[in-house]
Amino acid sequence: MQAMGAKPTGTADEASAARAVRQMFDAIAPRYDLLNHVLSANVDRLWWRRTARRFRDVLARPEAAILDICCGTGDMTMALMRRRPRGARPVLAADFARGMLDRGARKFERHGVTVLEADALHLPLKAESLDLIVTAFGFRNLANYEAGLREFQRVLKPGGQLGILEFSEPGGLIGKAYAVYFRRVLPAIGRVICGKNGPYNYLPISVGNFPPPTEMLELMRRTGYAECSWQPYTFGIAGLYTAKRAPVI
Repeated sequence: MQAMGAKPTGTADEASAARAVRQMFDAIAPRYDLLNHVLSANVDRLWWRRTARRFRDVLARPEAAILDICCGTGDMTMALMRRRPRGARPVLAADFARGMLDRGARKFERHGVTVLEADALHLPLKAESLDLIVTAFGFRNLANYEAGLREFQRVLKPGGQLGILEFSEPGGLIGKAYAVYFRRVLPAIGRVICGKNGPYNYLPISVGNFPPPTEMLELMRRTGYAECSWQPYTFGIAGLYTAKRAPVI
């Protein structure tokens, strides 16, 4: 069975897909925050806060080791930090797109965040070292979803938690209306603000190619995660996948 993963136009394998994704996000980094807020009507801020609230128990533990992978410009990281107690262990914010990470680093000053340039499929972290991994709208861009889940599992402690916030395609009349916006209006707005055609044409294609919740949950279970679930946000436009690394018996 062929591995599922991001496949930007013109890429032939996982290495070229990863290169294309990195170049794309480096190119749009200066306008990334503005575009996200405009295109989502600021609903993205609610999604980040809701995700952080879901993990409030582990975030409240000062000693907890936490990673925001594919952190982009750091809005998810900042949502996590707002639930960390004073003097807590720094959150790790990691991304492989230097342009995105540099912009995130400006937000992190004086906020107890450690910036790490790293590939999600090859994390420079010890096995069983993390209590929580969160990724917001970045997992979909991995060149190999199963490899990403396995790498996250490697660095999570037994019982450690995983949260994947991602777009999805809602059904019904809302889904049809959203599909028109997502496939036609959104790329046009992105093109005007960003001045580039490719990135915001890629977005609806990447969401359409991403496995639906039932398939994603099955992949998580098959990879060895326990307590896998999906919580839809805003009529299913986005949703939060949660799971735990199965304890060692």
